[in-house]
Amino acid sequence: VARSLVRLAKELGYETVVVDGRAAFATEARFPDVDRLVVGWPDEVADAIGLGPADAVAILSHDVKFDEPAITEALRRGCRYVGAVGSRKTQADRRARLLEAGVAADALDRLRGPIGLDLGGRLPAETALAIMAEIVAERRSGSGRPMRELARAREVARAGEAAAG
Repeated sequence: VARSLVRLAKELGYETVVVDGRAAFATEARFPDVDRLVVGWPDEVADAIGLGPADAVAILSHDVKFDEPAITEALRRGCRYVGAVGSRKTQADRRARLLEAGVAADALDRLRGPIGLDLGGRLPAETALAIMAEIVAERRSGSGRPMRELARAREVARAGEAAAG
């Protein structure tokens, strides 16, 4: 998923940074399209990568000791999008642990998880597309609803205004 996400993000004009504490996974061979590859823990390298409010953070490791410090730091820095993989149960358990660790409930309300829009995909590239769709929708204030549905809603609203007018 991470490799597909980097490719899609790059295609959409995003600067891409991959951070992984495991040097065996943070390689140019695995991520040939990445702008910056950093071996380290996300919460420890946040200053070095300039993590801030304009950034979107997708946390994909499925590892509590890696994910939760990264989530905490991204929320603390006010990143505009913070998402993490995991089922609803994983998200609920994560939320309980983070609340217990002192992360404010209103900050946790900004965490996207399960990550991505429901596109029905199963393949890694489809999951990456769902994540990028949610990131773009957040960035551009999109609803994530089908365009056809929005057009129909506008038609109904116009018809109602015409009937009332």
